[in-house]
Amino acid sequence: MLDIIQLLPDSIANQIAAGEVVQRPASVVKELLENSIDAQSTNIQLIVREAGKTLIQVIDNGLGMSETDARMCFERHATSKIRTSDDLFKIRTMGFRGEAMASIAAVAQVEMRTRRTTDELGVLIKIEASELKAQEAIATPEGTSTQVKNLFFNVPARRNFLKSNPVEMRHIIDEFQRVALSNPEISFSLHHNDTEVYNLPAGKLSRRIVDLFGKGYREQLASCEEETSFVSVRGYVGKPEYAKKTRGEQFFFANNRFIKNSYLNHAVMSSFEGLIPEGSHPFYVLFIEIDPIHIDINVHPTKTEIKFDDERTVYAIVQAAVRKSMSQHNLMPSLDFETDVNFANNIFQFNGSPFEKTKETAGVSSFARTTEAPFREKTNLTNWNKLYEGLNRQLDDFERKEREIEQTKVDFGDTTESTSFLLKSKANDIGSNRPQRASQDSEASTFQIHNRYIISQVKSGMLLIDQRAAYERILYEKFSQNLRKNGGASQQLLFPTKVKLTTADFHLLLEIQDEIRNLGFVLSVVEHDSFMVNGIPADSPEENEQQMLEGILEQFKQNESELHLDKAENLARAMAKRSAGRYGNHALTVLEMNTLVEQLFASSNPSYTPSGEITMKIVSLSDMASLFLR
Repeated sequence: MLDIIQLLPDSIANQIAAGEVVQRPASVVKELLENSIDAQSTNIQLIVREAGKTLIQVIDNGLGMSETDARMCFERHATSKIRTSDDLFKIRTMGFRGEAMASIAAVAQVEMRTRRTTDELGVLIKIEASELKAQEAIATPEGTSTQVKNLFFNVPARRNFLKSNPVEMRHIIDEFQRVALSNPEISFSLHHNDTEVYNLPAGKLSRRIVDLFGKGYREQLASCEEETSFVSVRGYVGKPEYAKKTRGEQFFFANNRFIKNSYLNHAVMSSFEGLIPEGSHPFYVLFIEIDPIHIDINVHPTKTEIKFDDERTVYAIVQAAVRKSMSQHNLMPSLDFETDVNFANNIFQFNGSPFEKTKETAGVSSFARTTEAPFREKTNLTNWNKLYEGLNRQLDDFERKEREIEQTKVDFGDTTESTSFLLKSKANDIGSNRPQRASQDSEASTFQIHNRYIISQVKSGMLLIDQRAAYERILYEKFSQNLRKNGGASQQLLFPTKVKLTTADFHLLLEIQDEIRNLGFVLSVVEHDSFMVNGIPADSPEENEQQMLEGILEQFKQNESELHLDKAENLARAMAKRSAGRYGNHALTVLEMNTLVEQLFASSNPSYTPSGEITMKIVSLSDMASLFLR
């Protein structure tokens, strides 16, 4: 038989390698930016067209390359970062595999211009699909300029799998933010389709965070720092009240390399336990400095996963650093060891009864501030008294009528024949005057508890409805219908509002702007990060337009990270969840309650919200009887 195993051509091998390294335009951005950082650049420009599908260009003022190095960098496993296997455990640079440029050149048209400071002329390299097209000397500024054009031009299937421009641009911004955060001493700029998105001057980490995410982050930053002989931690954590429902603003860097590590994330989250609502995620940017011999970064081609040889110690130090930071900035309650918990209720018992604080007792405890019962106890007494309102009056009437009857018997008993008298008394009507919650009386059979739950009488017992969940189901049906019909009622604003968003949220809103308009929003782009809101959905609750849109986008991102839904379904759920929250603690009239119940049962799935939460529960008569052990 003939031999069937053979070596693959370099062009095919490079395309296979590119499948791991170059997954989308953001992958190219990451590799080129990291190369510029390794070249000791102090100024880096990123220029993108059509979300990187047409052009990705990175210009830096770094060391540059010689003619031979410029040609060699496009060969597989060609690198200047390591020489021996031992170097893998001493890596301080961003790149080291020697695969990035070869993989990029295999699936795109690449032009590189580079010049060293000591050279008079630079070199131009043109490569298409791993094939060298040109190599010549040219005049060019010192540093390197790399253009990647028509990504995946020779792999149509891969190009077809790319998402829309706003989606791909969001991924590019994510990579740009990670690189810019880890290198605040380098100035960065980002241009998309000739529009400046970011212009970040070199400076401190705190300023870089504010420049990237907005001025609102200035108020929530708390510095974090811990030094040990094994590892050091520095950076910033956000205050608990600024925690969000979505992930995405949690950054860990190990030796200035962005990493993803759920174990260390748990260390930070455990420090916030009890301070933020369940399901919320705090903002943090934390840098871990550790001897490279204790970590292995050669785990995955993307180099975002690393392994520590003593992960438990790193976990404990990170957790301690965050807790120390929160304590120093008064972000968590402190323990008062001088407080006597026995006096926490502010009530003192003396011979079985409360005593007043007098001059003689003033020094007993600093907690003896009042002789009144706690607020909750007072309100409970008032509520109990309400149960007996009117009863004393009715009993007095009853006793008076009884005395009249007895007096009548005395007056006529000895002089006339025995005669029966029936004197009508209000006491006889006590039972009939009580409100009866019969099914015929709709007002009596439907009522509200604590502005949150609705109770309605049914044949089998009692129907208990979660008001917020019911609204979420009803609104979801309405918004889904509006999206299907491509038109929801809009209420025009008398004074249009300008809404400024973060760069990532701006591109997300661009991505779903058609669906947003179908819900009833009237938007127009005014700047590279701002929209003008001219109209909102007709039945929207009264709320600031900025907060409304930010809340919808936040919920949309949360659904996107946890569920795999199309844009219309995701947006309908996000809008319903956001709007229903405004009605979850709202007083309703009897008519509104009955209408809510009718609309809920008219929906496609009245028992559950779109996310699967229960909207109602029937408590049967037997269940109620069991509560009283009958």
